[in-house]
Amino acid sequence: MTVKSRIMMALMMLVAVQTWALNLGDSIPMADTKMKNVDDKELSVADVKGEKGTLVIFSCNHCPFVIAWEERIAALGNEYRKKGIGVIQINSNDPKTAGDTFEAMQKRTKERGFEFPYVVDATSDVARAFGASRTPELFLFDAAGKLVYHGAVDDNKEASNVKDRFLKDALEAVVAGKEAPVKETKAVGCSIKFRTKG
Repeated sequence: MTVKSRIMMALMMLVAVQTWALNLGDSIPMADTKMKNVDDKELSVADVKGEKGTLVIFSCNHCPFVIAWEERIAALGNEYRKKGIGVIQINSNDPKTAGDTFEAMQKRTKERGFEFPYVVDATSDVARAFGASRTPELFLFDAAGKLVYHGAVDDNKEASNVKDRFLKDALEAVVAGKEAPVKETKAVGCSIKFRTKG
């Protein structure tokens, strides 16, 4: 492959990746779309909506950034489910991507102790509707289903170096019916490997 061909391919890939996301105050898109959970049941974001709010996590199995944050994501998801926050983790990657098979998702759920659904976005259309482009990337909605926080878990993939806990602070605020102190941060991670539109 020539240098020119490589440059053109790289540009095409950049264009293909979403560069926008939901705006603060937007409603949950495609909320009723059913997705296959690791227990083989079909679930939608609406099915897991919490009394206090809803956390939507775009994730996968193989991304080193996901792996770095996964214990914190599991802990926060498990904790705030008990406080009235609906939690759902979505894998929108093409399963041809290494490590992103359904069986790997089931294994990861057991290993990490997720007490919330981990579902397959079979067309990647849910991720497209959210404007999600990274893993991990988080969208937190309040009790009215309006987006109040979007971005990263915290400010450092190394747990021992974390100073700002963006997601935890936002979750605490939503549970208390208050505004998130920080509403948007940059999601740092691997690009979502979108499925080809057929």
